[in-house]
Amino acid sequence: MAIDKPAGWLIAPEDWTHTRRNLQLELRSSIAAGDHWARSRQIRFLRFIHRLDADTSGVLLLARSPGALRAYSRLFQERRITKRYLAIVRGRPSASAWTCLLRLSDDPRQPGRVRVDPRHGQQAETRFRVLATSADRVLVEAQPITGRTHQIRVHLAAARLPVLGDSLYGPPDLQPADRDRGLALRAIELQFMDPFRHRPVTIAAPSDPFLKSWLP
Repeated sequence: MAIDKPAGWLIAPEDWTHTRRNLQLELRSSIAAGDHWARSRQIRFLRFIHRLDADTSGVLLLARSPGALRAYSRLFQERRITKRYLAIVRGRPSASAWTCLLRLSDDPRQPGRVRVDPRHGQQAETRFRVLATSADRVLVEAQPITGRTHQIRVHLAAARLPVLGDSLYGPPDLQPADRDRGLALRAIELQFMDPFRHRPVTIAAPSDPFLKSWLP
């Protein structure tokens, strides 16, 4: 099952109780309560297969059985799923397309934050392409090859192209209007070969409302 995850929901194990907005916990509780959306679809098991940052909206793939969870998790682990995001950034890219290979690690000085770490960081790869430009912002397509935490946001910030609305990696002079709209990063597409039916699948989330919200 694919859903269009709203921004603000954390993708974490159901026993993670440090936030009220744990999507997995809410799904489990709703299924156990016999809520109509799950009962009408005969859903008894639902588990996230991959993660999106809490502040990122868009396509999220969920497994309806333990067998599906194992099969689709393997696709992500083996990097056989193509992921596409849209980001609205501030700045001027030096190229129309580029690949970032900066290694990333947790920032020991600030829990929850990720930093560029050439010596000890994990391998990370993101491919970027400029789609449109305006007076003060740029629309960029991001294709993460690896799946590190905050990868797209950190790679763009390292290129001096911070994602609008990013209070963690963006500029200190974040505009109130941008802050109120949230994070200008949206997962818009997943492409993969279905491991059970052996046919190509494309799952896309709408992008027009996101673009209208952020681009003049």
